[in-house]
Amino acid sequence: MPLALLALAIGAFGIGTTEFAVMGLLPDMAADFGVSIPLAGYATTVYALGVVVGAPLMTVLGTRFTRKQMLLLLMGLFVVGNLLTGLAPTFGLMLAGRVVAAFTHGAFFGIGSLVAADLVAPEKRAAALSLMFSGLTVANVVGVPVGTLLSQQYGWRTTFYAIAVLGVLGLLGIVKLVPAQRARAAARIGSELAVFRNPQVGLAMLMTVLGFGGVFAAVTYLASTMTEVTGFAPSSVIWLTAVFGIGLVGGNLISGRFTDRAMMPMLYASLTGLAVALAAFTYTAHHKIAALVTVALIGFFGFATVPPLQKRVLDHAAAAPTLASAGNIAAFNLGNALAAWLGGLVISAGLGLTATNWVGALMTVAALGVAVLASYLERRQRGGGRVVAAGGPAVTADETVPAARS
Repeated sequence: MPLALLALAIGAFGIGTTEFAVMGLLPDMAADFGVSIPLAGYATTVYALGVVVGAPLMTVLGTRFTRKQMLLLLMGLFVVGNLLTGLAPTFGLMLAGRVVAAFTHGAFFGIGSLVAADLVAPEKRAAALSLMFSGLTVANVVGVPVGTLLSQQYGWRTTFYAIAVLGVLGLLGIVKLVPAQRARAAARIGSELAVFRNPQVGLAMLMTVLGFGGVFAAVTYLASTMTEVTGFAPSSVIWLTAVFGIGLVGGNLISGRFTDRAMMPMLYASLTGLAVALAAFTYTAHHKIAALVTVALIGFFGFATVPPLQKRVLDHAAAAPTLASAGNIAAFNLGNALAAWLGGLVISAGLGLTATNWVGALMTVAALGVAVLASYLERRQRGGGRVVAAGGPAVTADETVPAARS
Protein backbone atom coordinates (compact mmCIF):
# COMPACT_ATOMS: atom_id res chain seq x y z
CA MET A 1 0.00 0.00 0.00
CA PRO A 2 1.27 3.54 -0.77
CA LEU A 3 2.91 5.43 2.08
CA ALA A 4 0.53 8.34 1.51
CA LEU A 5 -2.20 6.24 3.10
CA LEU A 6 -0.27 6.55 6.37
CA ALA A 7 -0.65 10.34 6.24
CA LEU A 8 -4.39 9.98 5.81
CA ALA A 9 -4.51 7.52 8.71
CA ILE A 10 -2.65 10.03 10.92
CA GLY A 11 -5.24 12.69 10.17
CA ALA A 12 -8.01 10.17 10.76
CA PHE A 13 -6.45 9.30 14.12
CA GLY A 14 -6.70 12.89 15.31
CA ILE A 15 -10.26 13.33 14.03
CA GLY A 16 -11.33 9.98 15.46
CA THR A 17 -9.96 10.92 18.86
CA THR A 18 -11.92 14.16 19.06
CA GLU A 19 -15.09 12.47 17.80
CA PHE A 20 -15.09 9.57 20.24
CA ALA A 21 -13.23 11.10 23.23
CA VAL A 22 -16.42 12.59 24.63
CA MET A 23 -17.71 9.14 25.61
CA GLY A 24 -14.96 8.99 28.28
CA LEU A 25 -15.09 12.69 29.22
CA LEU A 26 -18.84 13.22 29.49
CA PRO A 27 -19.18 12.94 33.30
CA ASP A 28 -16.28 15.36 33.87
CA MET A 29 -17.56 17.85 31.30
CA ALA A 30 -21.06 17.74 32.81
CA ALA A 31 -19.67 18.38 36.30
CA ASP A 32 -17.41 21.23 35.15
CA PHE A 33 -20.20 23.12 33.41
CA GLY A 34 -22.88 22.16 35.94
CA VAL A 35 -25.21 20.47 33.45
CA SER A 36 -26.95 17.08 33.31
CA ILE A 37 -25.54 14.05 31.52
CA PRO A 38 -28.17 14.21 28.71
CA LEU A 39 -27.42 17.91 28.18
CA ALA A 40 -23.67 17.27 28.18
CA GLY A 41 -24.38 14.66 25.51
CA TYR A 42 -25.01 17.60 23.18
CA ALA A 43 -21.22 17.71 22.83
CA THR A 44 -21.70 14.63 20.65
CA THR A 45 -24.89 15.84 18.98
CA VAL A 46 -23.60 19.26 17.87
CA TYR A 47 -20.34 17.71 16.65
CA ALA A 48 -22.28 15.30 14.48
CA LEU A 49 -24.55 18.06 13.18
CA GLY A 50 -21.46 20.13 12.41
CA VAL A 51 -20.23 17.29 10.24
CA VAL A 52 -23.58 17.09 8.47
CA VAL A 53 -23.46 20.78 7.54
CA GLY A 54 -19.71 21.07 7.08
CA ALA A 55 -19.15 18.01 4.89
CA PRO A 56 -20.98 19.20 1.76
CA LEU A 57 -20.25 22.89 2.41
CA MET A 58 -16.48 22.48 2.77
CA THR A 59 -16.37 20.05 -0.13
CA VAL A 60 -18.14 22.45 -2.49
CA LEU A 61 -16.04 25.41 -1.33
CA GLY A 62 -12.91 23.39 -1.93
CA THR A 63 -13.58 22.50 -5.55
CA ARG A 64 -11.08 25.12 -6.77
CA PHE A 65 -8.24 23.65 -4.71
CA THR A 66 -6.25 20.47 -5.12
CA ARG A 67 -7.21 17.69 -2.77
CA LYS A 68 -3.91 18.03 -0.91
CA GLN A 69 -4.48 21.75 -0.37
CA MET A 70 -7.95 21.08 0.99
CA LEU A 71 -6.68 18.40 3.37
CA LEU A 72 -4.12 20.88 4.73
CA LEU A 73 -6.75 23.59 5.15
CA LEU A 74 -9.08 21.18 6.93
CA MET A 75 -6.44 20.01 9.38
CA GLY A 76 -5.60 23.64 10.22
CA LEU A 77 -9.25 24.34 11.00
CA PHE A 78 -9.36 21.15 13.04
CA VAL A 79 -6.56 22.45 15.28
CA VAL A 80 -8.39 25.76 15.81
CA GLY A 81 -11.66 24.01 16.73
CA ASN A 82 -10.10 21.78 19.36
CA LEU A 83 -8.19 24.67 20.93
CA LEU A 84 -11.45 26.61 21.18
CA THR A 85 -13.16 23.61 22.80
CA GLY A 86 -10.44 23.30 25.43
CA LEU A 87 -10.27 27.03 26.19
CA ALA A 88 -14.05 27.66 26.27
CA PRO A 89 -15.17 29.29 29.55
CA THR A 90 -18.86 28.44 29.00
CA PHE A 91 -20.86 25.43 27.85
CA GLY A 92 -22.09 27.30 24.77
CA LEU A 93 -18.59 28.23 23.62
CA MET A 94 -17.45 24.66 24.16
CA LEU A 95 -20.22 23.50 21.83
CA ALA A 96 -19.14 26.16 19.30
CA GLY A 97 -15.60 24.75 19.36
CA ARG A 98 -16.98 21.30 18.72
CA VAL A 99 -18.86 22.61 15.68
CA VAL A 100 -15.71 24.27 14.27
CA ALA A 101 -13.75 21.04 14.61
CA ALA A 102 -16.65 19.08 13.13
CA PHE A 103 -16.69 21.19 9.98
CA THR A 104 -13.41 19.54 8.97
CA HIS A 105 -14.49 15.96 9.64
CA GLY A 106 -16.75 15.10 6.74
CA ALA A 107 -14.73 16.85 4.04
CA PHE A 108 -11.49 15.28 5.32
CA PHE A 109 -12.84 11.75 5.17
CA GLY A 110 -14.75 12.43 1.97
CA ILE A 111 -11.74 13.87 0.13
CA GLY A 112 -9.38 11.44 1.85
CA SER A 113 -11.50 8.51 0.67
CA LEU A 114 -11.11 9.66 -2.92
CA VAL A 115 -7.36 10.16 -2.52
CA ALA A 116 -7.05 6.69 -0.98
CA ALA A 117 -9.13 5.09 -3.74
CA ASP A 118 -7.08 6.80 -6.47
CA LEU A 119 -3.80 5.56 -5.00
CA VAL A 120 -4.59 1.87 -5.62
CA ALA A 121 -6.05 -0.46 -8.23
CA PRO A 122 -9.89 -0.72 -8.34
CA GLU A 123 -9.90 -4.19 -6.78
CA LYS A 124 -8.03 -2.84 -3.72
CA ARG A 125 -10.20 0.21 -3.06
CA ALA A 126 -12.00 -1.20 0.00
CA ALA A 127 -8.68 -2.29 1.49
CA ALA A 128 -7.25 1.20 0.95
CA LEU A 129 -10.34 2.78 2.53
CA SER A 130 -10.00 0.37 5.44
CA LEU A 131 -6.37 1.39 5.94
CA MET A 132 -7.22 5.09 5.96
CA PHE A 133 -10.10 4.52 8.39
CA SER A 134 -7.77 2.44 10.58
CA GLY A 135 -6.64 5.76 12.04
CA LEU A 136 -10.20 6.21 13.26
CA THR A 137 -10.25 2.78 14.88
CA VAL A 138 -6.78 3.08 16.44
CA ALA A 139 -7.95 6.36 17.94
CA ASN A 140 -10.40 4.34 20.01
CA VAL A 141 -7.73 1.93 21.24
CA VAL A 142 -5.08 4.56 22.01
CA GLY A 143 -6.40 8.10 21.60
CA VAL A 144 -9.66 7.82 23.55
CA PRO A 145 -8.22 5.93 26.57
CA VAL A 146 -5.25 8.31 26.75
CA GLY A 147 -7.65 11.24 26.47
CA THR A 148 -9.70 9.81 29.34
CA LEU A 149 -6.54 9.39 31.42
CA LEU A 150 -5.51 12.99 30.75
CA SER A 151 -8.98 14.12 31.77
CA GLN A 152 -8.85 12.24 35.04
CA GLN A 153 -5.35 13.43 35.85
CA TYR A 154 -5.27 16.99 34.52
CA GLY A 155 -8.86 17.88 33.57
CA TRP A 156 -10.89 17.28 30.41
CA ARG A 157 -9.58 20.46 28.76
CA THR A 158 -6.10 18.96 28.56
CA THR A 159 -7.49 16.23 26.34
CA PHE A 160 -8.52 18.74 23.70
CA TYR A 161 -5.16 20.49 23.85
CA ALA A 162 -3.53 17.12 23.16
CA ILE A 163 -5.94 16.52 20.28
CA ALA A 164 -4.90 19.87 18.79
CA VAL A 165 -1.31 18.63 18.85
CA LEU A 166 -2.44 15.50 16.98
CA GLY A 167 -3.94 17.80 14.38
CA VAL A 168 -0.58 19.50 13.89
CA LEU A 169 1.09 16.11 13.43
CA GLY A 170 -1.57 15.12 10.90
CA LEU A 171 -1.01 18.34 8.98
CA LEU A 172 2.75 17.70 8.82
CA GLY A 173 2.12 14.14 7.67
CA ILE A 174 0.00 15.35 4.77
CA VAL A 175 2.69 17.88 3.80
CA LYS A 176 5.37 15.21 3.68
CA LEU A 177 3.60 12.10 2.41
CA VAL A 178 0.59 12.97 0.23
CA PRO A 179 1.79 13.57 -3.35
CA ALA A 180 1.33 17.00 -4.90
CA GLN A 181 -1.48 17.31 -7.41
CA ARG A 182 -2.33 19.62 -10.25
CA ALA A 183 -5.05 22.19 -9.69
CA ARG A 184 -8.48 21.08 -10.86
CA ALA A 185 -10.98 22.98 -12.88
CA ALA A 186 -13.82 24.15 -10.69
CA ALA A 187 -16.54 21.53 -10.61
CA ARG A 188 -20.04 22.57 -11.54
CA ILE A 189 -22.20 22.29 -8.46
CA GLY A 190 -25.09 21.10 -10.59
CA SER A 191 -23.08 18.17 -11.91
CA GLU A 192 -22.02 17.23 -8.39
CA LEU A 193 -25.57 17.46 -7.03
CA ALA A 194 -26.86 15.35 -9.92
CA VAL A 195 -25.37 12.29 -8.25
CA PHE A 196 -28.16 12.40 -5.68
CA ARG A 197 -30.73 11.69 -8.38
CA ASN A 198 -29.58 8.10 -8.29
CA PRO A 199 -31.94 6.34 -5.83
CA GLN A 200 -29.21 3.87 -4.89
CA VAL A 201 -27.01 6.71 -3.61
CA GLY A 202 -29.85 7.94 -1.42
CA LEU A 203 -30.59 4.44 -0.13
CA ALA A 204 -26.91 3.85 0.64
CA MET A 205 -26.80 7.05 2.68
CA LEU A 206 -29.97 6.11 4.52
CA MET A 207 -28.32 2.79 5.44
CA THR A 208 -25.42 4.81 6.80
CA VAL A 209 -27.63 7.11 8.89
CA LEU A 210 -29.52 4.22 10.48
CA GLY A 211 -26.77 1.61 10.62
CA PHE A 212 -23.69 3.21 12.08
CA GLY A 213 -25.83 5.79 13.85
CA GLY A 214 -27.15 3.01 16.06
CA VAL A 215 -23.69 2.62 17.58
CA PHE A 216 -23.80 6.11 19.07
CA ALA A 217 -27.04 5.51 20.92
CA ALA A 218 -24.96 3.25 23.16
CA VAL A 219 -21.44 4.67 23.15
CA THR A 220 -22.37 8.31 23.79
CA TYR A 221 -23.45 7.26 27.27
CA LEU A 222 -20.97 4.40 27.66
CA ALA A 223 -19.03 5.88 30.60
CA SER A 224 -22.20 6.59 32.56
CA THR A 225 -23.65 3.15 31.76
CA MET A 226 -20.54 1.25 32.77
CA THR A 227 -20.14 3.14 36.04
CA GLU A 228 -23.76 3.63 37.14
CA VAL A 229 -25.30 0.39 35.81
CA THR A 230 -22.51 -2.15 35.47
CA GLY A 231 -20.68 -1.01 38.60
CA PHE A 232 -17.19 -0.25 37.28
CA ALA A 233 -15.14 2.41 39.04
CA PRO A 234 -14.74 5.73 37.17
CA SER A 235 -11.02 4.99 36.76
CA SER A 236 -11.96 1.87 34.74
CA VAL A 237 -13.40 4.00 31.94
CA ILE A 238 -9.85 4.35 30.57
CA TRP A 239 -9.54 0.70 29.61
CA LEU A 240 -13.25 0.19 28.98
CA THR A 241 -13.02 2.63 26.06
CA ALA A 242 -10.00 0.66 24.85
CA VAL A 243 -12.10 -2.52 24.78
CA PHE A 244 -14.57 -0.76 22.50
CA GLY A 245 -11.68 0.45 20.35
CA ILE A 246 -10.19 -3.03 20.01
CA GLY A 247 -13.54 -4.18 18.69
CA LEU A 248 -13.51 -1.36 16.15
CA VAL A 249 -10.05 -2.32 14.90
CA GLY A 250 -11.05 -5.95 14.46
CA GLY A 251 -14.24 -5.10 12.62
CA ASN A 252 -12.47 -2.65 10.33
CA LEU A 253 -9.70 -5.07 9.37
CA ILE A 254 -11.97 -8.03 8.68
CA SER A 255 -14.56 -5.97 6.85
CA GLY A 256 -11.90 -4.28 4.72
CA ARG A 257 -10.62 -7.69 3.69
CA PHE A 258 -13.97 -9.20 2.71
CA THR A 259 -15.88 -6.17 1.39
CA ASP A 260 -13.98 -6.23 -1.91
CA ARG A 261 -15.06 -9.87 -2.35
CA ALA A 262 -18.66 -9.74 -1.13
CA MET A 263 -19.86 -6.26 -0.24
CA MET A 264 -23.57 -6.91 0.41
CA PRO A 265 -23.11 -10.16 2.37
CA MET A 266 -20.57 -8.30 4.53
CA LEU A 267 -23.06 -5.48 5.06
CA TYR A 268 -25.90 -7.87 5.95
CA ALA A 269 -23.70 -9.75 8.43
CA SER A 270 -22.36 -6.64 10.13
CA LEU A 271 -25.77 -4.96 10.50
CA THR A 272 -27.35 -8.15 11.87
CA GLY A 273 -24.51 -8.65 14.36
CA LEU A 274 -24.70 -5.01 15.45
CA ALA A 275 -28.46 -5.14 16.06
CA VAL A 276 -28.10 -8.29 18.16
CA ALA A 277 -25.18 -6.86 20.18
CA LEU A 278 -27.02 -3.60 20.92
CA ALA A 279 -30.16 -5.39 22.02
CA ALA A 280 -28.12 -7.75 24.18
CA PHE A 281 -26.33 -4.86 25.90
CA THR A 282 -29.63 -3.89 27.52
CA TYR A 283 -29.28 -7.03 29.64
CA THR A 284 -25.53 -7.69 29.72
CA ALA A 285 -24.87 -4.16 31.04
CA HIS A 286 -25.77 -5.52 34.50
CA HIS A 287 -22.90 -8.05 34.49
CA LYS A 288 -19.29 -6.95 34.21
CA ILE A 289 -17.79 -9.72 32.06
CA ALA A 290 -20.81 -9.95 29.78
CA ALA A 291 -20.83 -6.17 29.42
CA LEU A 292 -17.18 -6.13 28.36
CA VAL A 293 -17.77 -8.76 25.69
CA THR A 294 -20.83 -6.92 24.40
CA VAL A 295 -19.04 -3.56 24.22
CA ALA A 296 -16.29 -5.19 22.15
CA LEU A 297 -18.90 -6.75 19.84
CA ILE A 298 -20.67 -3.41 19.38
CA GLY A 299 -17.35 -1.93 18.30
CA PHE A 300 -16.57 -4.88 16.04
CA PHE A 301 -19.87 -5.04 14.18
CA GLY A 302 -20.32 -1.27 14.25
CA PHE A 303 -17.15 -0.50 12.34
CA ALA A 304 -17.50 -3.56 10.14
CA THR A 305 -20.33 -1.63 8.48
CA VAL A 306 -18.07 1.27 7.45
CA PRO A 307 -16.09 -0.14 4.46
CA PRO A 308 -19.18 -1.58 2.69
CA LEU A 309 -21.28 1.51 3.38
CA GLN A 310 -18.61 3.88 2.05
CA LYS A 311 -17.72 1.65 -0.91
CA ARG A 312 -21.37 1.30 -1.93
CA VAL A 313 -21.73 5.06 -2.21
CA LEU A 314 -18.50 5.35 -4.22
CA ASP A 315 -19.60 2.56 -6.55
CA HIS A 316 -22.94 4.22 -7.26
CA ALA A 317 -21.53 7.76 -7.47
CA ALA A 318 -18.71 7.11 -9.92
CA ALA A 319 -19.75 10.00 -12.17
CA ALA A 320 -19.35 12.60 -9.40
CA PRO A 321 -17.82 11.04 -6.30
CA THR A 322 -16.49 14.07 -4.42
CA LEU A 323 -19.70 15.47 -2.95
CA ALA A 324 -21.27 12.02 -2.60
CA SER A 325 -18.29 10.75 -0.61
CA ALA A 326 -18.38 13.72 1.76
CA GLY A 327 -22.15 13.43 1.89
CA ASN A 328 -21.91 9.86 3.12
CA ILE A 329 -19.54 10.94 5.88
CA ALA A 330 -22.19 13.52 6.79
CA ALA A 331 -24.73 10.69 6.81
CA PHE A 332 -22.63 8.77 9.33
CA ASN A 333 -22.73 11.77 11.62
CA LEU A 334 -26.38 12.57 11.03
CA GLY A 335 -27.04 9.10 12.38
CA ASN A 336 -24.70 9.79 15.31
CA ALA A 337 -26.53 13.03 16.16
CA LEU A 338 -29.93 11.40 15.83
CA ALA A 339 -28.94 8.45 18.00
CA ALA A 340 -27.31 10.59 20.71
CA TRP A 341 -30.36 12.88 20.80
CA LEU A 342 -32.82 9.98 20.96
CA GLY A 343 -30.69 8.36 23.64
CA GLY A 344 -30.84 11.54 25.70
CA LEU A 345 -34.62 11.63 25.29
CA VAL A 346 -35.16 8.11 26.63
CA ILE A 347 -32.85 8.83 29.57
CA SER A 348 -34.67 12.09 30.36
CA ALA A 349 -37.97 10.21 30.11
CA GLY A 350 -36.85 8.03 33.00
CA LEU A 351 -36.35 4.81 31.00
CA GLY A 352 -32.77 4.42 32.21
CA LEU A 353 -29.34 4.36 30.62
CA THR A 354 -29.77 0.88 29.15
CA ALA A 355 -32.81 1.96 27.15
CA THR A 356 -30.48 3.76 24.75
CA ASN A 357 -29.41 0.36 23.44
CA TRP A 358 -32.90 -0.38 22.18
CA VAL A 359 -32.80 2.90 20.28
CA GLY A 360 -29.60 1.75 18.58
CA ALA A 361 -30.90 -1.76 17.90
CA LEU A 362 -34.08 -0.50 16.25
CA MET A 363 -32.12 1.95 14.08
CA THR A 364 -29.84 -0.86 12.94
CA VAL A 365 -32.72 -3.20 12.11
CA ALA A 366 -34.20 -0.40 10.01
CA ALA A 367 -30.85 -0.07 8.20
CA LEU A 368 -30.87 -3.78 7.45
CA GLY A 369 -34.33 -3.42 5.93
CA VAL A 370 -33.13 -0.58 3.71
CA ALA A 371 -30.15 -2.70 2.60
CA VAL A 372 -32.43 -5.55 1.59
CA LEU A 373 -34.68 -3.15 -0.31
CA ALA A 374 -31.75 -1.53 -2.13
CA SER A 375 -30.37 -4.91 -3.13
CA TYR A 376 -33.77 -6.03 -4.41
CA LEU A 377 -34.20 -2.87 -6.50
CA GLU A 378 -30.68 -3.26 -7.89
CA ARG A 379 -31.30 -6.87 -8.93
CA ARG A 380 -34.59 -5.93 -10.56
CA GLN A 381 -32.88 -3.09 -12.43
CA ARG A 382 -30.14 -5.39 -13.66
CA GLY A 383 -32.73 -7.93 -14.67
CA GLY A 384 -34.09 -5.32 -17.04
CA GLY A 385 -30.71 -5.21 -18.76
CA ARG A 386 -29.99 -1.59 -17.85
CA VAL A 387 -28.27 0.17 -14.97
CA VAL A 388 -28.15 3.86 -14.20
CA ALA A 389 -24.88 5.63 -13.62
CA ALA A 390 -25.02 8.13 -10.78
CA GLY A 391 -26.55 11.30 -12.12
CA GLY A 392 -26.13 10.12 -15.70
CA PRO A 393 -27.95 8.34 -18.50
CA ALA A 394 -28.94 4.73 -18.48
CA VAL A 395 -26.43 2.32 -19.99
CA THR A 396 -26.59 -1.36 -20.83
CA ALA A 397 -25.43 -3.72 -18.15
CA ASP A 398 -22.34 -4.84 -20.06
CA GLU A 399 -21.03 -1.30 -20.55
CA THR A 400 -18.35 -0.01 -18.22
CA VAL A 401 -18.85 3.22 -16.29
CA PRO A 402 -15.37 4.61 -15.58
CA ALA A 403 -14.67 6.03 -12.15
CA ALA A 404 -14.18 9.78 -12.13
CA ARG A 405 -10.68 10.92 -11.19
CA SER A 406 -9.07 14.27 -10.80
